[in-house]
Amino acid sequence: MSLKGGLAWLLLALLFFAVTPSAHAERIKDLASIQGVRENQLIGYGLVVGLDGSGDQVRQSPFTQQSLTNMLSQLGVTLPQGTNMQLRNVAAVMVTGRLPAFTRPGQTIDVVVSSMGNAKSLRGGTLLMTPLKGANGQVYALAQGNLLVGGAGAQAGGSSVQVNQLNGGIIPDGAIVEQSVPTTYIRDGFINLEMNTTDFGIAQNVAAALNRKFGPSTASVLDGRLVQLRGPLDPSRQAAFLSEVENLQVKLPPVRAKVIINARTGSVVMNRTVTIDEAAVAYGNLSVSISRQEQVNQPDTPFAGGETVVTENTEIALRTDTGSIKRVQTSANLADVVQALNALGATPQDLLSILQTLKSAGALRADLEII
Repeated sequence: MSLKGGLAWLLLALLFFAVTPSAHAERIKDLASIQGVRENQLIGYGLVVGLDGSGDQVRQSPFTQQSLTNMLSQLGVTLPQGTNMQLRNVAAVMVTGRLPAFTRPGQTIDVVVSSMGNAKSLRGGTLLMTPLKGANGQVYALAQGNLLVGGAGAQAGGSSVQVNQLNGGIIPDGAIVEQSVPTTYIRDGFINLEMNTTDFGIAQNVAAALNRKFGPSTASVLDGRLVQLRGPLDPSRQAAFLSEVENLQVKLPPVRAKVIINARTGSVVMNRTVTIDEAAVAYGNLSVSISRQEQVNQPDTPFAGGETVVTENTEIALRTDTGSIKRVQTSANLADVVQALNALGATPQDLLSILQTLKSAGALRADLEII
């Protein structure tokens, strides 16, 4: 073979691999989660102290004073009945957190602290011991510590400036777990994988990959979102088995064609499986312009006792751009779709209406979702 012929074959081979779509594969841990392995929401009510005069105003947030009185009584401090405390360094807050699966007592979790009164800022505050409860009303963690607030602000002379939010912050590792939640993810040797999206194709490919890896009858598809595994009965082998399952690569089928339109921003996003059929599109723009001018009218004779009058002249113009019918070719892939839509020369706002009309006419082969 000559050198010219070899280069020609090389170019053809490179072109073939460039246009041939590569098989897309992802790990099972990115496609599914193990049923029963989940987080639990925690919530609590507490007080933040040590603020620099930016706390709650007692008159507008009476619950802050009530909470402070109850806390002081528990610490042995008794206040005379009817005492009106004007404290500006205290703020009532809600504390939230997430208890991950398999968390044991003594471990720490992050918490988010948010003001629920009229405090101006939580910057520099300290959260006092706050019990965090689950949905069943039991205490699972205790939160306390100094707040980390990402915002900043200043005010003087009636003017103020603020960057980001000052009424919320986080406490890294601010809660100590006091009680764990039992996590059951395997029953009689069966483990359920929950797909992140409902798709029979993805579920079938996951089951097929697992059966090739661990042998027939290891996985079975229950529905478009659930795949059941037959795992080892020995508890010492279950963790290693699930580790291999999560890191197994699975080839994904083509996704469902979808076009997402954000009507507020005028943006359009579509995936690679979107196609359009041949159609004819006509569109035009309608614009209305209103102009208002003030005209000063002077009297004809300067000393005849006349008055200067100011009148307004309003002009309204209606303009329509000439619309033209353009042909949209059948598109087999996303590049063709983009080329066909760009050929229309439409603005993003016009494109929203065109895509909706193509969908109604049956020319857009995709699901249209408007957010």
